[in-house]
Amino acid sequence: MKNCADLLTGITTTGTPHLGNYVGAIRPAIEASREENKSSYYFLADYHAIIKCQDPEIIRRSVLELAATWLAMGIDTQRSVFYRQTDIPEIPELTWILNCMTAKGLMNRAHAYKATVADNEEHGRKDPDKDVSMGLFSYPVLMAADILMFNAKKVPVGKDQIQHIEMARDIAGRFNHAYGEHFVLPEAIVDEDTAVLAGLDGRKMSKSYNNTIPLFVPEKKLRKLIMKIKTNSLAPEEPKDPETCTLFATYRAFATPAEVKDLAARYREGIGWGTVKQELFEHLNTLLKEPRQRYNELLEAPGDIDIILKKGAERAREHTVPFLENIRKAIGIQRL
Repeated sequence: MKNCADLLTGITTTGTPHLGNYVGAIRPAIEASREENKSSYYFLADYHAIIKCQDPEIIRRSVLELAATWLAMGIDTQRSVFYRQTDIPEIPELTWILNCMTAKGLMNRAHAYKATVADNEEHGRKDPDKDVSMGLFSYPVLMAADILMFNAKKVPVGKDQIQHIEMARDIAGRFNHAYGEHFVLPEAIVDEDTAVLAGLDGRKMSKSYNNTIPLFVPEKKLRKLIMKIKTNSLAPEEPKDPETCTLFATYRAFATPAEVKDLAARYREGIGWGTVKQELFEHLNTLLKEPRQRYNELLEAPGDIDIILKKGAERAREHTVPFLENIRKAIGIQRL
Protein backbone atom coordinates (compact mmCIF):
# COMPACT_ATOMS: atom_id res chain seq x y z
CA MET A 1 0.00 0.00 0.00
CA LYS A 2 2.18 2.81 -1.31
CA ASN A 3 1.47 6.44 -2.16
CA CYS A 4 -0.73 7.05 0.86
CA ALA A 5 -2.16 10.53 1.21
CA ASP A 6 -1.26 12.14 4.51
CA LEU A 7 -4.47 14.18 4.47
CA LEU A 8 -7.62 14.43 2.36
CA THR A 9 -10.66 16.66 2.59
CA GLY A 10 -13.49 17.79 0.35
CA ILE A 11 -16.30 20.33 0.32
CA THR A 12 -19.73 19.79 -1.21
CA THR A 13 -20.62 22.15 -4.04
CA THR A 14 -24.12 23.25 -3.08
CA GLY A 15 -23.80 26.92 -2.27
CA THR A 16 -21.77 30.08 -1.88
CA PRO A 17 -18.96 29.80 0.72
CA HIS A 18 -19.52 31.81 3.89
CA LEU A 19 -17.43 32.86 6.89
CA GLY A 20 -18.32 29.67 8.76
CA ASN A 21 -17.15 27.46 5.87
CA TYR A 22 -13.88 29.33 5.74
CA VAL A 23 -13.10 29.19 9.45
CA GLY A 24 -14.28 25.61 9.95
CA ALA A 25 -12.92 23.87 6.86
CA ILE A 26 -11.27 25.99 4.18
CA ARG A 27 -8.71 27.87 6.28
CA PRO A 28 -7.37 24.79 8.13
CA ALA A 29 -7.08 22.92 4.82
CA ILE A 30 -5.26 25.78 3.11
CA GLU A 31 -2.83 26.04 6.01
CA ALA A 32 -2.19 22.29 5.79
CA SER A 33 -1.61 22.57 2.02
CA ARG A 34 1.51 24.61 2.71
CA GLU A 35 3.17 22.00 4.92
CA GLU A 36 6.31 20.52 3.45
CA ASN A 37 6.91 16.80 2.96
CA LYS A 38 3.19 15.96 3.21
CA SER A 39 0.87 14.76 0.47
CA SER A 40 -2.47 16.54 0.75
CA TYR A 41 -5.55 16.11 -1.44
CA TYR A 42 -8.40 18.62 -1.64
CA PHE A 43 -11.46 18.17 -3.82
CA LEU A 44 -14.74 19.75 -4.83
CA ALA A 45 -17.38 17.11 -4.08
CA ASP A 46 -19.78 17.68 -6.95
CA TYR A 47 -20.98 14.05 -7.06
CA HIS A 48 -22.08 14.51 -3.46
CA ALA A 49 -23.88 17.72 -4.38
CA ILE A 50 -26.45 16.04 -6.63
CA ILE A 51 -27.71 13.95 -3.71
CA LYS A 52 -29.50 16.97 -2.27
CA CYS A 53 -29.49 19.48 -5.13
CA GLN A 54 -30.95 18.86 -8.58
CA ASP A 55 -30.49 22.43 -9.80
CA PRO A 56 -27.67 22.31 -12.40
CA GLU A 57 -27.03 26.04 -12.23
CA ILE A 58 -26.57 26.04 -8.45
CA ILE A 59 -24.03 23.22 -8.68
CA ARG A 60 -22.20 24.76 -11.64
CA ARG A 61 -21.99 28.14 -9.89
CA SER A 62 -20.95 26.59 -6.59
CA VAL A 63 -18.07 24.67 -8.19
CA LEU A 64 -16.84 27.94 -9.68
CA GLU A 65 -17.24 29.93 -6.44
CA LEU A 66 -15.65 27.31 -4.22
CA ALA A 67 -12.69 26.77 -6.51
CA ALA A 68 -12.19 30.54 -6.74
CA THR A 69 -12.41 30.80 -2.95
CA TRP A 70 -9.73 28.17 -2.30
CA LEU A 71 -7.44 29.76 -4.89
CA ALA A 72 -8.05 33.33 -3.74
CA MET A 73 -7.34 32.40 -0.13
CA GLY A 74 -4.02 30.84 -1.10
CA ILE A 75 -4.19 27.06 -1.45
CA ASP A 76 -0.78 25.77 -2.53
CA THR A 77 -1.55 23.80 -5.71
CA GLN A 78 2.11 22.88 -6.14
CA ARG A 79 2.50 21.07 -2.82
CA SER A 80 -1.06 19.70 -2.73
CA VAL A 81 -3.46 18.13 -5.24
CA PHE A 82 -6.58 20.21 -5.88
CA TYR A 83 -9.22 18.61 -8.11
CA ARG A 84 -12.89 18.20 -8.94
CA GLN A 85 -14.41 14.88 -7.88
CA THR A 86 -16.15 14.35 -11.22
CA ASP A 87 -12.83 14.59 -13.08
CA ILE A 88 -11.75 11.29 -11.47
CA PRO A 89 -13.73 8.48 -13.20
CA GLU A 90 -12.08 5.87 -11.01
CA ILE A 91 -14.03 7.14 -7.98
CA PRO A 92 -17.53 6.06 -9.12
CA GLU A 93 -16.13 2.71 -10.24
CA LEU A 94 -14.55 2.15 -6.86
CA THR A 95 -17.83 3.21 -5.26
CA TRP A 96 -19.63 0.36 -7.04
CA ILE A 97 -16.97 -2.14 -5.99
CA LEU A 98 -17.24 -0.98 -2.37
CA ASN A 99 -21.04 -1.08 -2.58
CA CYS A 100 -20.72 -4.78 -3.25
CA MET A 101 -18.74 -5.17 -0.03
CA THR A 102 -20.96 -2.99 2.16
CA ALA A 103 -23.64 -4.43 4.42
CA LYS A 104 -27.07 -2.81 4.08
CA GLY A 105 -27.32 -2.94 7.87
CA LEU A 106 -24.34 -0.60 8.08
CA MET A 107 -26.05 1.92 5.81
CA ASN A 108 -29.26 1.61 7.85
CA ARG A 109 -27.37 3.17 10.74
CA ALA A 110 -26.19 6.24 8.80
CA HIS A 111 -27.27 9.46 10.53
CA ALA A 112 -28.68 11.18 7.43
CA TYR A 113 -30.78 8.16 6.49
CA LYS A 114 -32.03 7.64 10.04
CA ALA A 115 -32.94 11.32 10.34
CA THR A 116 -35.05 11.17 7.17
CA VAL A 117 -36.85 8.03 8.32
CA ALA A 118 -37.48 9.56 11.74
CA ASP A 119 -38.92 12.68 10.11
CA ASN A 120 -41.27 10.58 7.96
CA GLU A 121 -42.46 8.62 10.99
CA GLU A 122 -42.91 11.78 13.05
CA HIS A 123 -45.17 13.25 10.36
CA GLY A 124 -47.17 10.05 9.99
CA ARG A 125 -46.11 9.28 6.43
CA LYS A 126 -46.96 5.73 5.34
CA ASP A 127 -43.64 5.15 3.64
CA PRO A 128 -40.74 5.55 6.10
CA ASP A 129 -38.37 5.79 3.10
CA LYS A 130 -40.19 8.67 1.43
CA ASP A 131 -37.71 11.05 -0.22
CA VAL A 132 -34.82 8.62 0.38
CA SER A 133 -32.83 8.26 -2.84
CA MET A 134 -30.16 5.63 -3.27
CA GLY A 135 -27.72 8.52 -3.36
CA LEU A 136 -28.75 9.57 0.14
CA PHE A 137 -28.82 5.99 1.38
CA SER A 138 -25.38 5.03 0.04
CA TYR A 139 -23.74 8.43 0.49
CA PRO A 140 -21.24 6.98 3.03
CA VAL A 141 -19.97 4.54 0.39
CA LEU A 142 -19.15 7.34 -2.04
CA MET A 143 -17.41 9.15 0.79
CA ALA A 144 -15.48 5.96 1.57
CA ALA A 145 -14.41 5.74 -2.08
CA ASP A 146 -13.16 9.34 -1.99
CA ILE A 147 -10.99 8.50 1.00
CA LEU A 148 -9.87 4.96 0.20
CA MET A 149 -8.98 5.73 -3.41
CA PHE A 150 -6.03 7.74 -2.10
CA ASN A 151 -5.48 5.63 1.03
CA ALA A 152 -5.79 8.79 3.08
CA LYS A 153 -4.33 8.39 6.55
CA LYS A 154 -6.10 11.39 8.09
CA VAL A 155 -9.41 13.02 7.21
CA PRO A 156 -10.33 16.31 8.95
CA VAL A 157 -14.06 16.26 9.74
CA GLY A 158 -16.61 17.84 12.02
CA LYS A 159 -18.07 15.77 14.84
CA ASP A 160 -21.16 15.03 12.74
CA GLN A 161 -18.95 13.32 10.12
CA ILE A 162 -17.03 10.97 12.40
CA GLN A 163 -19.50 8.17 11.68
CA HIS A 164 -18.65 8.30 7.97
CA ILE A 165 -14.96 7.77 8.68
CA GLU A 166 -15.84 4.83 10.93
CA MET A 167 -17.93 3.40 8.10
CA ALA A 168 -15.04 3.87 5.66
CA ARG A 169 -12.82 1.92 8.07
CA ASP A 170 -15.43 -0.83 8.31
CA ILE A 171 -15.77 -1.08 4.51
CA ALA A 172 -11.99 -1.06 4.01
CA GLY A 173 -11.58 -3.77 6.64
CA ARG A 174 -14.14 -6.03 4.96
CA PHE A 175 -12.44 -5.58 1.60
CA ASN A 176 -8.98 -6.25 3.03
CA HIS A 177 -10.27 -9.39 4.76
CA ALA A 178 -11.70 -10.72 1.50
CA TYR A 179 -9.02 -9.67 -0.97
CA GLY A 180 -5.85 -8.86 0.95
CA GLU A 181 -4.39 -5.64 2.32
CA HIS A 182 -5.18 -2.93 -0.20
CA PHE A 183 -6.64 -0.11 1.87
CA VAL A 184 -5.29 1.95 4.75
CA LEU A 185 -7.83 2.39 7.54
CA PRO A 186 -8.38 6.17 7.69
CA GLU A 187 -8.37 8.19 10.89
CA ALA A 188 -10.85 10.98 11.60
CA ILE A 189 -9.21 14.21 12.73
CA VAL A 190 -11.48 16.50 14.74
CA ASP A 191 -9.94 19.81 15.73
CA GLU A 192 -11.66 20.76 18.98
CA ASP A 193 -10.21 24.27 18.67
CA THR A 194 -11.76 24.97 15.26
CA ALA A 195 -14.31 27.73 15.61
CA VAL A 196 -17.97 27.10 14.79
CA LEU A 197 -19.40 30.47 13.88
CA ALA A 198 -22.93 31.57 14.65
CA GLY A 199 -24.96 33.28 11.97
CA LEU A 200 -27.05 36.43 11.87
CA ASP A 201 -29.71 34.95 14.17
CA GLY A 202 -27.37 33.36 16.73
CA ARG A 203 -27.79 29.81 15.44
CA LYS A 204 -24.95 27.95 13.72
CA MET A 205 -24.09 29.69 10.46
CA SER A 206 -25.70 27.52 7.80
CA LYS A 207 -27.22 27.87 4.36
CA SER A 208 -30.20 25.83 5.56
CA TYR A 209 -30.94 28.52 8.18
CA ASN A 210 -30.44 31.34 5.64
CA ASN A 211 -28.32 33.15 8.24
CA THR A 212 -24.92 33.23 6.56
CA ILE A 213 -22.43 35.95 5.75
CA PRO A 214 -20.92 35.08 2.35
CA LEU A 215 -17.15 35.29 2.40
CA PHE A 216 -16.72 37.62 -0.56
CA VAL A 217 -19.80 39.85 -0.62
CA PRO A 218 -19.09 43.45 -1.69
CA GLU A 219 -17.90 45.83 1.02
CA LYS A 220 -21.26 47.59 1.49
CA LYS A 221 -23.15 44.31 1.68
CA LEU A 222 -20.67 42.93 4.22
CA ARG A 223 -21.25 45.91 6.50
CA LYS A 224 -25.02 45.64 6.10
CA LEU A 225 -25.00 41.96 7.08
CA ILE A 226 -22.76 42.51 10.10
CA MET A 227 -25.07 45.27 11.30
CA LYS A 228 -27.93 42.71 11.21
CA ILE A 229 -26.26 40.29 13.66
CA LYS A 230 -28.56 39.78 16.63
CA THR A 231 -27.46 41.20 20.00
CA ASN A 232 -29.11 41.77 23.39
CA SER A 233 -30.53 45.05 24.71
CA LEU A 234 -27.71 46.02 27.09
CA ALA A 235 -26.87 49.74 27.02
CA PRO A 236 -23.42 50.84 25.75
CA GLU A 237 -22.07 51.63 29.22
CA GLU A 238 -23.11 48.27 30.71
CA PRO A 239 -20.46 45.51 31.07
CA LYS A 240 -20.91 42.66 28.59
CA ASP A 241 -19.82 39.02 28.52
CA PRO A 242 -17.68 38.44 25.42
CA GLU A 243 -17.95 34.66 25.74
CA THR A 244 -21.68 34.66 24.98
CA CYS A 245 -21.59 37.12 22.07
CA THR A 246 -21.80 36.19 18.38
CA LEU A 247 -19.95 39.36 17.39
CA PHE A 248 -17.03 38.59 19.69
CA ALA A 249 -16.84 34.95 18.56
CA THR A 250 -16.65 36.04 14.93
CA TYR A 251 -13.98 38.64 15.71
CA ARG A 252 -11.94 36.09 17.66
CA ALA A 253 -11.95 33.71 14.68
CA PHE A 254 -10.14 36.31 12.56
CA ALA A 255 -8.08 38.31 15.07
CA THR A 256 -4.74 37.88 16.83
CA PRO A 257 -4.65 36.86 20.53
CA ALA A 258 -3.61 40.42 21.48
CA GLU A 259 -6.52 41.93 19.55
CA VAL A 260 -8.95 39.47 21.13
CA LYS A 261 -7.65 40.25 24.62
CA ASP A 262 -8.06 43.98 24.04
CA LEU A 263 -11.64 43.69 22.78
CA ALA A 264 -12.59 41.37 25.64
CA ALA A 265 -11.42 43.98 28.13
CA ARG A 266 -13.50 46.65 26.41
CA TYR A 267 -16.54 44.36 26.57
CA ARG A 268 -16.21 44.06 30.34
CA GLU A 269 -15.75 47.81 30.71
CA GLY A 270 -18.80 48.55 28.57
CA ILE A 271 -18.98 49.04 24.79
CA GLY A 272 -21.80 49.84 22.37
CA TRP A 273 -23.02 47.18 19.97
CA GLY A 274 -22.76 49.62 17.07
CA THR A 275 -19.10 50.19 17.89
CA VAL A 276 -18.38 46.45 18.00
CA LYS A 277 -20.18 45.83 14.71
CA GLN A 278 -18.29 48.63 12.98
CA GLU A 279 -14.93 47.37 14.26
CA LEU A 280 -15.78 43.81 13.24
CA PHE A 281 -16.69 45.03 9.76
CA GLU A 282 -13.49 47.04 9.41
CA HIS A 283 -11.37 44.13 10.63
CA LEU A 284 -12.96 41.60 8.26
CA ASN A 285 -12.99 43.98 5.33
CA THR A 286 -9.27 44.68 5.72
CA LEU A 287 -8.47 40.96 5.79
CA LEU A 288 -10.71 40.09 2.87
CA LYS A 289 -10.07 43.06 0.58
CA GLU A 290 -7.22 41.57 -1.47
CA PRO A 291 -8.61 38.01 -1.56
CA ARG A 292 -12.01 39.45 -2.62
CA GLN A 293 -10.37 41.19 -5.57
CA ARG A 294 -8.55 37.99 -6.55
CA TYR A 295 -11.78 36.01 -6.16
CA ASN A 296 -13.69 38.33 -8.47
CA GLU A 297 -10.88 38.17 -11.05
CA LEU A 298 -11.06 34.37 -10.95
CA LEU A 299 -14.82 34.35 -11.40
CA GLU A 300 -14.30 36.36 -14.58
CA ALA A 301 -11.85 33.73 -15.86
CA PRO A 302 -13.54 30.31 -15.33
CA GLY A 303 -11.33 28.82 -18.02
CA ASP A 304 -8.27 29.50 -15.87
CA ILE A 305 -9.93 27.75 -12.92
CA ASP A 306 -10.79 24.80 -15.13
CA ILE A 307 -7.16 24.46 -16.22
CA ILE A 308 -6.00 24.38 -12.59
CA LEU A 309 -8.59 21.74 -11.64
CA LYS A 310 -7.76 19.59 -14.66
CA LYS A 311 -4.06 19.73 -13.82
CA GLY A 312 -4.95 18.61 -10.32
CA ALA A 313 -7.03 15.76 -11.72
CA GLU A 314 -4.14 14.67 -13.93
CA ARG A 315 -1.89 14.47 -10.90
CA ALA A 316 -4.55 12.61 -8.93
CA ARG A 317 -5.07 10.09 -11.74
CA GLU A 318 -1.38 9.25 -11.77
CA HIS A 319 -2.35 7.39 -8.61
CA THR A 320 -5.99 6.43 -9.17
CA VAL A 321 -5.56 4.67 -12.54
CA PRO A 322 -2.92 2.11 -11.47
CA PHE A 323 -4.46 1.78 -8.01
CA LEU A 324 -7.87 0.88 -9.39
CA GLU A 325 -6.24 -1.56 -11.78
CA ASN A 326 -4.79 -3.36 -8.76
CA ILE A 327 -8.21 -3.40 -7.11
CA ARG A 328 -9.73 -4.85 -10.28
CA LYS A 329 -7.14 -7.61 -10.37
CA ALA A 330 -7.77 -8.35 -6.71
CA ILE A 331 -11.49 -8.96 -7.33
CA GLY A 332 -10.87 -10.96 -10.55
CA ILE A 333 -11.59 -8.32 -13.21
CA GLN A 334 -8.70 -8.12 -15.66
CA ARG A 335 -7.70 -8.78 -19.23
CA LEU A 336 -7.66 -12.48 -20.15
